[in-house]
Amino acid sequence: MPGRMGGRMPERPRRVLTPTNLLAALIGFLFLFSASVVLVLNLRSIYYVDIRLQNLESQTGLSEEVIRRNYDTLIDYNLITKGVKTLEFPDFPMSQSGETHFREVKRIFFAVQCLCALTGVLLAAVLFRKFRRRDYGSLKLICVLTVVVPAVVGILAVGNWNWFFVAFHELFFDNDYWIFNPVTDPVIRILPDVFFFHCAVAILLFVLLGGLLCGACYRFATRRYRRQRYR
Repeated sequence: MPGRMGGRMPERPRRVLTPTNLLAALIGFLFLFSASVVLVLNLRSIYYVDIRLQNLESQTGLSEEVIRRNYDTLIDYNLITKGVKTLEFPDFPMSQSGETHFREVKRIFFAVQCLCALTGVLLAAVLFRKFRRRDYGSLKLICVLTVVVPAVVGILAVGNWNWFFVAFHELFFDNDYWIFNPVTDPVIRILPDVFFFHCAVAILLFVLLGGLLCGACYRFATRRYRRQRYR
């Protein structure tokens, strides 16, 4: 059918709400979420800034060098790429319950890093096939999903962080080993709750940014049809 400018009307965008698009959106959300967690885990500068913002040196009586060294040891332990099998803090003792908790945390981060790699490959394959057919609806659904979920979670976290923090641990751990005694596990002194709040905010922001990027790509991919249709 001829367009307003005398040319051929670009192909109409395919339907958005299809089973394959919904599946792609779920994979996309899981990828963006897991990738955001992995990114924040590796983004040590968040903690380095908090060392000064929270005055951890004066609160703990430890130097920034010591604080960083022990934090970096903990992060290296949770990264697949580092291959650290045993957690040993350079300057802190650790109780058996503390060791158990950190081992459970490592399992969670290991699963998230595997999820990131798996969903990344799946998403690339799915989008490649869809883009070849000029089907961009999954991008719009990913955008919607990654805007709504962070908004809901963000409201819950900001509204009552203490409740959210406790609920998170009760959901993912079947014991109370995450409640540290600073005498037997002094590492908790360098891990204030506000740091975890900052990490949660950063994760949600990265997820939101990824979703908005998908939305922008959808609009870019379908802009020619819209311009011709509404000219």
